[in-house]
Amino acid sequence: MSEGLFRLRIAYPKAGRLRFLSHLELTTACERAARRAGLPYAVTQGFNPKMKVAFGPALPVGTGSTCERFDVWLREYVPAGEALERLRSSSSIDVAPLDACYVALRAPSLAASLTIATYDVVTVGGVSVEDQQGSLDALVKAGELVVEHKGKQKVFDLASTLPKEPKVRTSNGQTVVEITTRMGDRGSLRPESLVMAAFQRSGTSGSVLSVTRTRLAEEEDA
Repeated sequence: MSEGLFRLRIAYPKAGRLRFLSHLELTTACERAARRAGLPYAVTQGFNPKMKVAFGPALPVGTGSTCERFDVWLREYVPAGEALERLRSSSSIDVAPLDACYVALRAPSLAASLTIATYDVVTVGGVSVEDQQGSLDALVKAGELVVEHKGKQKVFDLASTLPKEPKVRTSNGQTVVEITTRMGDRGSLRPESLVMAAFQRSGTSGSVLSVTRTRLAEEEDA
């Protein structure tokens, strides 16, 4: 099946109103763009052939991104720059591809290899940078975070979940919390959960305005 195939990796954002797409809706939008672009995509085998395509770790609804990726397998070689321009002209501006390159056919899957994610969490509520940093530091030092989701509780060991300590900064007049987390089969910590837990722990009334994924990386690049 792999003979004569070319694996094209696309980097793209999830911005604007399209950040409210579900993962399934987002993948469908990318596949439709590839079809409209006229790329000679390969299809899977079996009774229900589909475009041979694979996506990186899913984003929650409402979370934006500047660094999403997907792989599409082509039956014919198309220069990466040409494929990129064709995809851009076939995509909504909020998910228009940013870059394209070819990777080895046997390279690990995006979902398996990209286990580190960095997010920018914009907060509001009049809490100073120093106080917000102190609240996060105290929460991380406590060691565990219990999160309730869909009626179930999940306990995160923050020492293993967070490869880096959260950092608070100001940017364009906004307070931004940078959070790097590990992702895995047992679930991923949503960065806004950590921020809101820090607010609650300190008794402050801050809230989260937006969440944007800014980096995906492999474990060795954490």
